[in-house]
Amino acid sequence: MALHSIDLLVIALFFLSMIAVGIMSYFRSRNAEDYFVAGGKLPWWLAGISHHVSGHSGAVFVAYAAVAFTHGFTMYVWWAFPVAVAIIAAAGVFPVYWVRLRKKFQIQSPLEYLKIRYNLLTQQIVAWNGVLLKVFDVGAKWAAIGILLKVVAGIPMETGILISGIVTLVYVTFGGLWGVIITDFIQFIVQVLGGIVMFVLVVNKLGGTSSITGVWEQLPPQHHAVFTEPYSMGFVLVMFFLYFLSYNGGSWSLATRYISSPSEKEAAKAAWLSGLLYLIWPLILFFPMWAAPLLLPATTIPAESYGRLMIEILPVGMIGLVIASLFAATMGMTSSDVNTVAAVITRDILPVISTKFSSDKYALHTARTATFVFTLATMLIALNHERFGGVLGLIVNWFAALLGPTSMPLLFGLLPTFKRSGPKAAIASIVAGLLAFVIIKNIDLENLALEVGLPTMVSAIVFIGAGMLTKNIPPQVEALGMALKEKGE
Repeated sequence: MALHSIDLLVIALFFLSMIAVGIMSYFRSRNAEDYFVAGGKLPWWLAGISHHVSGHSGAVFVAYAAVAFTHGFTMYVWWAFPVAVAIIAAAGVFPVYWVRLRKKFQIQSPLEYLKIRYNLLTQQIVAWNGVLLKVFDVGAKWAAIGILLKVVAGIPMETGILISGIVTLVYVTFGGLWGVIITDFIQFIVQVLGGIVMFVLVVNKLGGTSSITGVWEQLPPQHHAVFTEPYSMGFVLVMFFLYFLSYNGGSWSLATRYISSPSEKEAAKAAWLSGLLYLIWPLILFFPMWAAPLLLPATTIPAESYGRLMIEILPVGMIGLVIASLFAATMGMTSSDVNTVAAVITRDILPVISTKFSSDKYALHTARTATFVFTLATMLIALNHERFGGVLGLIVNWFAALLGPTSMPLLFGLLPTFKRSGPKAAIASIVAGLLAFVIIKNIDLENLALEVGLPTMVSAIVFIGAGMLTKNIPPQVEALGMALKEKGE
């Protein structure tokens, strides 16, 4: 299918606005602090919207849409709902700690405090593992948008990946975090407009507002089950724990939204806003995906269901808007990841490799170079995504399984409960989790919850167990704990 000229115009205007914002934001980044944490001046409503937008991508409309098409409501149960609970439940804890770390230790990267909490070796292990992991994760997001464009517009996957990647490369490299945040807001508006258009048209196609509840009577019984194999209660509990780690800072870009807040109260409000958006918005966003089996009974490729539904029900002009919303979902998450990973490379990795990178004189230039190189690497992974198990394989089997071991020391290190878990516990937990991942990749457990959650379970047991065997608490850990207890503004 070839897109109408009006649709192409809508998409072109969207991309031009992203580039324009990036170029304008160039002048707001006077130093590395502005580039990475917006000078610590990010308003709570912008931080909350950006936290929400940065937490999901176009993969929602490919991999998650496939699950919604084949299994129904359980998609909301194992993704959006536990994410909302994980964010809201910790709104008064982790967001507050991240702000205090920036104010008391002038951190710009979430990993900077690890050198104080553990030691340099622990920080470097987490940094290198996390950067490599993010190459795969961001690559999966580019691949997802490539699949959608191929289905909807007949555009080759490679072209879709390159278009979205290059535009993001421009506005992130130029604008830094301010560029990311402002484009996140625009992308959120576009995504909401596109999502509401799809929702309204699908409801009308099914016969009106009564279909919102009536659709479930027409779908197979398992489609309105809370849990359905392989997405069992055990799987949901595993995913909840992973989301708890990820959305409270284990995913570095989400920690940055809190670090960049001007006060503890603002950071907590940002968390509440993001959590409430996850609780409510996906119910509207997912409805077309849940209804798709009724509207597209002949579809044999679930991952293409959302794209085919767009072709089926959207008029000229609206397809361009919804495609722009899909780009928005992907670019919001990937640009946030790119900016934060560049902060880790610039602040945590390069100064260890060479002392010349420790100088603030070249920090902004180094930041932009790191951003450029990392983005290119993710696009290469996207172009070869099938070698790693496709989009869902990259997101669930690789990213979710490896997230726990790499984020455990980062998040748990902030909590006084685990102050006895020092560098040995942190390193041992990461190594144990990675070994568990390698082992389960070579055996068939026939249980998705174990496949995804076992590396994190092993990592948690080792981290907590090693801490229980430690008698003395290092002085720097006590000092860090005292600093985090002190209330700020």
